[in-house]
Amino acid sequence: MDDEKIHGLLTPDNCALLLIDHEPQMAFAVKNIDVQMLINNVVGLAKAARVFKVPTIITTVSAETFSGPIFSWLRDVFPGVRPIDRESINAWDDKNFVTAVKRTGRSKLIFSGLWTELCVGMPAISAMEEGYEAYVVADACGDVSDTAQEMAMWRMVQAGAVPVTWMQVLLELQRSWANKATYDAVLRIAEEHGGTYGQGIQYARRFLWGQQEEAASMR
Repeated sequence: MDDEKIHGLLTPDNCALLLIDHEPQMAFAVKNIDVQMLINNVVGLAKAARVFKVPTIITTVSAETFSGPIFSWLRDVFPGVRPIDRESINAWDDKNFVTAVKRTGRSKLIFSGLWTELCVGMPAISAMEEGYEAYVVADACGDVSDTAQEMAMWRMVQAGAVPVTWMQVLLELQRSWANKATYDAVLRIAEEHGGTYGQGIQYARRFLWGQQEEAASMR
C-alpha cells in the first residue's frame, strides 16, 4: 500500500470496484431493500465505474450449480468482464479474486454485493486486515433482513470501513462540474438511475437549459 491519506476522497485513479455475487439465488432472499431499487442502484454504480474507467472485478459463487449468473444488466455494462466464480463464502479466501484485486494496484476498494453480512462483510474485513481501505456502498448491497443489513454495516464500520451510497460514489468521482469530459455521461447516469434527482435533470433539460439554448440561437 502507498502512503496516501487514509479514507480520503475517491478518485478515478485510486480505487477499484468489487461487484460480489449479484445473482438470482442471492437476490431472492433480500428483504432490506426493494430488489428493483437494488438493481437500479447497482447498475448506476457499475455505469459510474465504466465512465471513469475504474477497474472492476465481478464475482459469482457457484454460478453453475446454485446461485445462477450475474444480473444481465451488469453483463450489459461490462460485456467483456468474465466473473470470477468461486466456492468460498469469503471472496478473499479465493486466490484468483485476491490476485485480481492486487493486479489493479488500487488501495481503495469499493464493495457492493449480496449478502452484506457475509459476501461483502467478510472480504471487506479481510481486505482491511491486509491494509486496503474499504468503502461499502450501502444502497447497492442487500441482505435477508433490515437487522442483518444494519448489523453488517455496523460491524464493517467498527472495523474501519467507510459507508457510502452509489450516488455519492458517482459524484465524488466527478468531483467538479467543470470536468467536461465526463459531464454528459454523469448526467445521463443520474437521469436514468437517480430517481427524483433524475426527474429534476429532465426538468432542467427541458425548461431551463432548453430555453437558454433557444435564446442563444436567436442572438
